[in-house]
Amino acid sequence: MAHIYGLSEEETHVGRMARDLAIESVLPYAGQVDSEGRFPEEAFSALRANGLLGLHVPKEFGGLGHGPAVFAAIVEEIAKACGSTAMCYVMHIASTSSFMASQTLADRDSLLTAVGAGNHVSTLAFSERGSRSQFWAPLSQLTPQGDDFVTTAHKSWITSCDHADSIVSSAQMPNADSPADVTLYLIDRRTEGVTKTASFDGLGLRGNDSAPVDYQNVFVPSGRLLTTQGAGSGMMLNVILPWFCVGTAAMSHGLCLSAIDATTRHLTGQSFAHSGAALRDLPNLRARLAQMLVLTEQSRSLLRHTLVMLAQPDETTPLYVLQSRMAALQAAVDVTDLAMKTCGGAAFSKHLGIERQFRDARAGWVMSPTVDHLQEFIGRALVGLPPM
Repeated sequence: MAHIYGLSEEETHVGRMARDLAIESVLPYAGQVDSEGRFPEEAFSALRANGLLGLHVPKEFGGLGHGPAVFAAIVEEIAKACGSTAMCYVMHIASTSSFMASQTLADRDSLLTAVGAGNHVSTLAFSERGSRSQFWAPLSQLTPQGDDFVTTAHKSWITSCDHADSIVSSAQMPNADSPADVTLYLIDRRTEGVTKTASFDGLGLRGNDSAPVDYQNVFVPSGRLLTTQGAGSGMMLNVILPWFCVGTAAMSHGLCLSAIDATTRHLTGQSFAHSGAALRDLPNLRARLAQMLVLTEQSRSLLRHTLVMLAQPDETTPLYVLQSRMAALQAAVDVTDLAMKTCGGAAFSKHLGIERQFRDARAGWVMSPTVDHLQEFIGRALVGLPPM
């Protein structure tokens, strides 16, 4: 059977490997990762051992050299087992995509080799306390210090905060005319002046090791700039955002598919003792299950089209990228809501795992770019207005 994301035979094999990995090394720890709100260390060890931390890194640097379609398939499999693990993985792949695109990063080749070998994990730090979810407008600024720079920033909710080796960060360029004059740079997590200021006790995606972080007079060598001055928005929108949107869409689909599977098993496995009828005999429950499947497959089909567009991009491709994330986030919220209603008390008493997917789906909804942002960006594009 052909894969919905159009994978080749070789790529499908990688997807099956990810499915087996998720069953063996992600799912057994998912409940604990969620309840304890801890980073999925066991899962990341397995991802490292199987080469999946270097999924997108060119083979010349020791990676697997795969593109967004394989990435989507892998994230979907991981998210079926654990949303938090999928989120940390998406952030790693999205952030390290900037390494490949950078023309200014001095140690680019050695970093790519480390990522390809699974020995380097990265994450993103775009949102700031002052600009909140409007990640494209950082308030922090790079201040020249000789040929290098220093910066002070209040970064909010950095995923994999305690476990990433590096952080892809944003700031206004020196003497910027507006917050849109952004430069991207890379810092090591253990850099002097980088301080975690709080812990995360969230409703969903509880194990993504997210926390606010302050940068206090942090030194940024010129060789650690990921872009030329003022060119950060281009890398954000044209390099990092497509990987992020594809990944989070696939994560949402994984949550949907897991909820569908749990709901199906509940309806086919439970019955009424007094009548002998199974839950599956009730037409209203079957109708909800059908809705869940259609919503999921509609969104997966849109993502498939977006993946085709990314392989042969044109001026409409960015719009499809945004639509895919929006559709998937909405599908996950709707599908997991239907799952909770269909499975009733068994779901609400946390017996089926659906309650975790319900919470994880809502965490994705508010992560920037939020659904409100996506609706605005898409709507403005449709009526010929600039993005912001």
